Amino acid sequence: MIRNKRTGFGLQAVLASLLVAVIFLGGCTTTQNEKVYHVGVLSGLSFVADITDGLKAKMTELGYTEGKNIVYDVQKMDFDMVAYRSALNKFVDDKVDVIVVFPTEASMEAKKATEGTGTPVVFTFALIEGMGLVDSIREPGGNITGVRYPGPDIVLKRFEIMHEMVPQAKRFLVPYQRGYPIVDPQLEALRPAAEAAGITLVELPASNATELQAYLDPRNKSADAGFDAILIIVEPLAVTPDAFGALGKFAYEHKLPIGGALMAAGDYKSIFGVNVNDIAVGRQTAPLVDKVLRGTPAGTIPVVSADSYFQINYKAAQAFGLNVSEGLLARADEIIR
Repeated sequence: MIRNKRTGFGLQAVLASLLVAVIFLGGCTTTQNEKVYHVGVLSGLSFVADITDGLKAKMTELGYTEGKNIVYDVQKMDFDMVAYRSALNKFVDDKVDVIVVFPTEASMEAKKATEGTGTPVVFTFALIEGMGLVDSIREPGGNITGVRYPGPDIVLKRFEIMHEMVPQAKRFLVPYQRGYPIVDPQLEALRPAAEAAGITLVELPASNATELQAYLDPRNKSADAGFDAILIIVEPLAVTPDAFGALGKFAYEHKLPIGGALMAAGDYKSIFGVNVNDIAVGRQTAPLVDKVLRGTPAGTIPVVSADSYFQINYKAAQAFGLNVSEGLLARADEIIR
């Protein structure tokens, strides 16, 4: 009787051990066989490169662990069309599960590069008005969806705030990248607003920082620069370090306020910026990527819009001798003192 009990107990122990081993091995097999997603990220403008950080943070919250079940191939560049195309073609050749891309021009290149390949694209920080990027907000179509950058709305806010901060200024220099597609829709919105406010827009298209400098140099010795303030609209040139450095140096030397995008280059800083929050936009992009990775066709996922974010550099405004009203300070999402 005693031996039988012991034998029965021993058999139960062996069976229990086998069961544990099966469960353990089954768990290991599941982990080993878990799908590893490959995401190509084209970070096409250093000014907003933090979008990638927001994307990764939110993807982690959604259950994706970098190096375990998701791998990111992040290609960073700064408004370089040739580099855009090279990186996108590599993503397609590598058969990534989805391409995340920003800003607008890079997103448009991504749409071209993936046409007919089946590779889904999720854009972010991209204007869609007049760009042909999507069919509509509710049904973007094709293999693409993303987070819309509200460009025309933002450029009007930038104009209104500059006019409020510098009411004596009647001529705004507006530098922008020559031939850049997102500029025209903004100027179409901006011109009537400026006319109604009695403001003259001194439009300055340029291909690079060297051209901007060539425009500014002869005005260094003139008593009248030909403009009273510098308004940065939504475009890539003025927010690159070299271009902003040239504009900022001229602005400080001639006491001409510069603002629109929150920028700094050495001792030169803009007085305010209206934009979208990079980290927030990256986080807003992640759920769209998640849907694509779970099998939803990108073209059926409605486009979402980013919210604008208003920052005042109070110290920079004081350097230009500006008095910022309490009402304007109260409207700011962030005040840099």
